[in-house]
Amino acid sequence: MVVCISTDPSGVLCSRPLSSEQDKWINGMDVQVMDNTQIHVVPDILMLVGLASIGTNWLASRACQDSLDPSRFPRWRVPLLVWFSVAAVLCCLLVAVFVLSYALQGSLEESLKVGLRNGIRFYKDTDVPGRCFQKETIDRLQMEFRCCGNNNFKDWFEVQWVSNRYLDFTSKDVKDRIRSNVDGRYLLDGVPFSCCNPTSPRPCMRYHLTDNTAHFNYDYQSEELNLYGRGCRQALTDYYMELMNSTGPAVLSVILVQMSVLVSLRYLQTAVDTAAALEDPAGDSDGYLLEKSVRETMEDLKAKALTVLRFGQVDPSDAEGSPEDADAEKDAKDAAPTPGS
Repeated sequence: MVVCISTDPSGVLCSRPLSSEQDKWINGMDVQVMDNTQIHVVPDILMLVGLASIGTNWLASRACQDSLDPSRFPRWRVPLLVWFSVAAVLCCLLVAVFVLSYALQGSLEESLKVGLRNGIRFYKDTDVPGRCFQKETIDRLQMEFRCCGNNNFKDWFEVQWVSNRYLDFTSKDVKDRIRSNVDGRYLLDGVPFSCCNPTSPRPCMRYHLTDNTAHFNYDYQSEELNLYGRGCRQALTDYYMELMNSTGPAVLSVILVQMSVLVSLRYLQTAVDTAAALEDPAGDSDGYLLEKSVRETMEDLKAKALTVLRFGQVDPSDAEGSPEDADAEKDAKDAAPTPGS
């Protein structure tokens, strides 16, 4: 089946068909290899806007159908005002999310860099709660995306990726390696099996990679190692950006269609209202986007917004009474006849 991944800044992205097991790990992979999960807000907003657009477009289609009947369209006058506001906000959100999807590429790379570094560091913690599946995730990641390490395979040289449970502490080699490290870690010039490139004609060599004498006809500096030479951070970044480059134009076309629906329905609304004002619903009428100029429209919106903000507020001057009202009340009392006059 086709799996849709919604954890990258470019929105809902579909990959090639995956099995059910691959589906299980790839959907949760982002939580374990990304450091900043807040970056998911962008695709989440994009999906919510897409779902909301389905509802608004359905309402727009109903309004277009009722516009053919002059007796049914008047009931849409108030709902359409709300619809225009919601549709305009959705269009602005689509544009903003589309721009942020490209602008956050640097944040994506940094999040992957830190997340993969932690993933490699916790690779050996198969018996630690919360990290039990870290090894499986990293191994599947390296095999699926044909990569090794964070930047390259040398990143595995800097961490202990073999658990102490599987080390023979009576072995002299193990003791020497642990003693030679200031942090007491068991470091190897080796990599996990998932770094091996199956297309290499030579059997996979995972240990003693920096020792040319440990293998026959072997050169550590040669580029013909039977390991993946690309780091997983670059592989994932290329993967997400490739998907974004393919889905970006589609998202942009959706934005243009949504804006065209907004403009077209505005013309339809004003045309029908004009025909109703002329008392000729079946006749021809002109539609418009703005009843007034842009400047006058902005001033009206500003005045309405100020009116809404002032609604319900009590003016202190009204509560205490203005000075003019106080003087007028005093003059009225002085002019009033007394009982003895």
